Amino acid sequence: ANILKKPCLITMKIKRWERTEVKPNSLPILKKLHVKLGDTVKVITGRDKGKVGEITKVNKHNGTVIVKDLNLKTKHMKGKQEGESGQIIEIEGSIHSSNVMLYSKTQNVASRVGHKIAEDGRK
Repeated sequence: ANILKKPCLITMKIKRWERTEVKPNSLPILKKLHVKLGDTVKVITGRDKGKVGEITKVNKHNGTVIVKDLNLKTKHMKGKQEGESGQIIEIEGSIHSSNVMLYSKTQNVASRVGHKIAEDGRK
């Protein structure tokens, strides 16, 4: 079987009886994250601890991020048409945002995000 690297999403299944938190107008409550799309981050816990990568997707509904070439999972795909052989692909799984830390390439160090308020009131 072929092993391909293909972008594919794994979504977390929630149980039927679990409900996501919503605002009074039925819109979902989005989590505020300390990292953004395109940031370079270092994984601080888990199987890929110590590895550095770039964020390719951010999910604000459940507070997770997908980091390029980290937390790889193998997915076995069936052949779509009859007679076509199946294949094994590697996809990036999501990591909770609390398990990653912003990383500086210039200084080669991971650090916490700080916010300062300027004199004119801007953050």
